[in-house]
Amino acid sequence: MITGKNYIGNQLSALGSTTYKTFNPELNQENEYIFTEATREEINNVVDLASKAFKDYKTISGKRKAEFLNAIADEILALDDELIQTYCAESGLPEGRAKGERGRTVFQLRSFADLVEDGSWVEATIDTAIPNREPNPKSDLRKMNIPLGPVVVFGASNFPLAYSTAGGDTAAALAAGCPVIVKSHPMHAGTGELIASAIIKAAEKTEMPNGVFSNLNSSGIEVGQQLVVHPKVKAVGFTGSIRGGRALLDLAAKREEPIPVFAEMGSINPVIMLPKALQNRAENLATTYANSITLGTGQFCTNPGLILGIKSHGLDNFINSLAKKIVEINPTCMLHPNIIGAYENNKSKALNQEGLTVVAMYEEGAQPNYASQVVTTVKGKTFLDNPTLHQEVFGPYSIVVQCESEKQLEEIISSLEGQLTGTVISDDNEVANYPTIIAAIQNRVGRIIFNGVPTGVEVCPSMVHGGPYPASTDSRFTAVGINSIKRWVRPFSYQDWPNNILPQELKNENPLHILRSVNGTLTKGEII
Repeated sequence: MITGKNYIGNQLSALGSTTYKTFNPELNQENEYIFTEATREEINNVVDLASKAFKDYKTISGKRKAEFLNAIADEILALDDELIQTYCAESGLPEGRAKGERGRTVFQLRSFADLVEDGSWVEATIDTAIPNREPNPKSDLRKMNIPLGPVVVFGASNFPLAYSTAGGDTAAALAAGCPVIVKSHPMHAGTGELIASAIIKAAEKTEMPNGVFSNLNSSGIEVGQQLVVHPKVKAVGFTGSIRGGRALLDLAAKREEPIPVFAEMGSINPVIMLPKALQNRAENLATTYANSITLGTGQFCTNPGLILGIKSHGLDNFINSLAKKIVEINPTCMLHPNIIGAYENNKSKALNQEGLTVVAMYEEGAQPNYASQVVTTVKGKTFLDNPTLHQEVFGPYSIVVQCESEKQLEEIISSLEGQLTGTVISDDNEVANYPTIIAAIQNRVGRIIFNGVPTGVEVCPSMVHGGPYPASTDSRFTAVGINSIKRWVRPFSYQDWPNNILPQELKNENPLHILRSVNGTLTKGEII
């Protein structure tokens, strides 16, 4: 049941006077529920409650945290059609996408449950004492990861489930032992409240401390700003625009105690098409990339917004085929009037740049909030000389850059800002002839794809979803997969502590039977 109120721990609250509604872009009308924006008093109450909960939650065993995470997954599934219908009504996305994203969200929660139940993720490292070492005795040192404290997570506009209220950031932070405060995205506040109710039910069923999770409504930026600067907040997770992520990063850096902001931001995901591949399969590649550019109305952070090739008949054939294929695809609905408004503005800005040629634009007319796809092309030197062309156009838009030579291709790649992904399209062993190109793209991205498309992010331990700035604010971490838990912890050492009062993970007898590094050797054994 949607109330439109804030969750202050397990209590519903609506003290404020600022209200708003979500919007159905498919029907082009407001949804019925009214949401109340959180007040400063409610923000302070939430953070105080989370700080208090942290004292207990950080010591809860991995087994109990696993029960909590699995209970969240169960409660999300129990929401059934109400969740799916609300998701669709607030996003304009189809039912199949809603169910797929719900499945991914549940999978993420269960993956973290397995991780913390096993317990080895804390990376326990033990170097035992050598009291008779000369000239100085060696102390006993034992290290493990410990949670940071209350974490603020910002819901993402384009993933109402997998990157929002119970998405990857929240699941990882809860797994690490950090209470979570979600700043719900105003475009899908109803979906967010339903998920929040599921998390609260799970917390109560598994007897987690009140305040381990809260959910706040906000139609603007003020609530988020107040959360980031609150002295009891210890880290921030964000998925969204470069402008929004950078603003949060700057706010956090200016605090008396600066805190980390793990933001996933803009990316145009360059695709390098090598000559032989273009010569042999230009039309097939055009079909593949027309579908990738328009997938989800281009509203994926891994959308292929930049295609690079060296001038050739193969590249000409690819551009001509892509122009034909992409206009055969019917436009689809974007998430919100504000989203399509930004798309049209950014698209118009790009199209007005000197030297840019439109090779295909869907012009048959579309319903309100439906985005018309566009493919453009430009010479390599023009692209190099105009940084505006490097900027993301969030939606079904891509630019094909025609490079004069391999040297210019390398120069263009090196000039790019940090990206989430890079893709190399190659035939046979063609890629082996371009080592400097591969080295250049490796330096600019977090994940490199061979003969595929960047759209689609597998949730597994080997996935890196991040990259050099501005793809993310810290390229050492991933926002997807179980290793994303490392964002919400810090290493901590115990020196010469009595065994009986050490954490379970570091005791000689290894009561949790976790994998540890003992004097440089990985083992699950005891220390005799």
